[in-house]
Amino acid sequence: MMSSGRGMLVALAGVVIAGVLGLLTFGVQATAGPDGLPLAVAVPGPQLEPVARQVTAHGGDQVAWRVTDPAQAQRLLADKEIYGYLTIAPGSVTATTSGALNPPAAQAAEQVLRGAGGAVAQAMHAPPVTITIVHRTTLGAKAIPLAATALLWIAALAANALLFVLALRRKQKPTAGARLTLIASAAVLGPALVFGLANWWAPEIGWTWPDLGYLALVSGAFAALQAAVLRLAGYAGIPILGLLYLMAPSVAGQPPELIDPVYRALIWSWTPFRFATEPLRSLLFLGDRTADVTTGLIVFGAIAFAGLVVSSWPGRARTVPPEPVGVPDGTVAAVNRSSRVGQMGATPRSSG
Repeated sequence: MMSSGRGMLVALAGVVIAGVLGLLTFGVQATAGPDGLPLAVAVPGPQLEPVARQVTAHGGDQVAWRVTDPAQAQRLLADKEIYGYLTIAPGSVTATTSGALNPPAAQAAEQVLRGAGGAVAQAMHAPPVTITIVHRTTLGAKAIPLAATALLWIAALAANALLFVLALRRKQKPTAGARLTLIASAAVLGPALVFGLANWWAPEIGWTWPDLGYLALVSGAFAALQAAVLRLAGYAGIPILGLLYLMAPSVAGQPPELIDPVYRALIWSWTPFRFATEPLRSLLFLGDRTADVTTGLIVFGAIAFAGLVVSSWPGRARTVPPEPVGVPDGTVAAVNRSSRVGQMGATPRSSG
């Protein structure tokens, strides 16, 4: 029977595990807040620059303002270098955000721009600020990049874990051929799953071959990374990979400027999910001209290469001691067994 002391230790261990999971998952969202949110103030000429400077003087460390012209502001927003901009013209104030951005980033930008634009419009005795959204997307389409990343990870993880467990039940280890077959299959089946569900959830998205190719790269890289971790860590790799999945929505679903600096440094800086979500968002809604797509190709190309090397690297061969020369196979073992049986069945002789 388990003593009360052990029961208390088990309960304490459960609380500690729940606390760690809470810090790594819900903690990111609970501590979210703007920190250097990139925004711009666009003015058509130098006569309105003093007004723009007054706007940029407010916001403190929460907002990183820049003053530019309307054409440059459009390019910065299309390149995702800013999350929105405020256009100040004689007699009008307009706040512009993008539907192709990370939804929390667009919401935070709109909130700040609405407040700043309202104050400017009131000071200029202009009509209320006008809100403009470029690259409009539906709610279903906005959810696709993060959902696709999570689905590709969990599909590859389920396949890798199942291959690992089935091999161990047979007292074997997954072969390099089995792992490579799984990785290649994941690169095809994972995008097929995402494509099918995306056409159900957001049929307005026009998928292209580069979009599907990027999904194939991400899915294959995920499968290769997981296969490598399970080969090196064994059973311990399953909870590690599962924990990474639990962290995916909270980290990849937020822009870095809304993540607490501690979480930004400890989790966001290295997690592979952000290199999948935002480049896919750019491909679907902005084309392949943004810099994060190039970064994603480099990162997942490196992950796939490293995972394939570890997964296919030949293991140490087991050496089997040779049989004596001239003796048929199995003879020595049969003789040893018969001699042991004879010794067990022999009765000691009584001394005369």
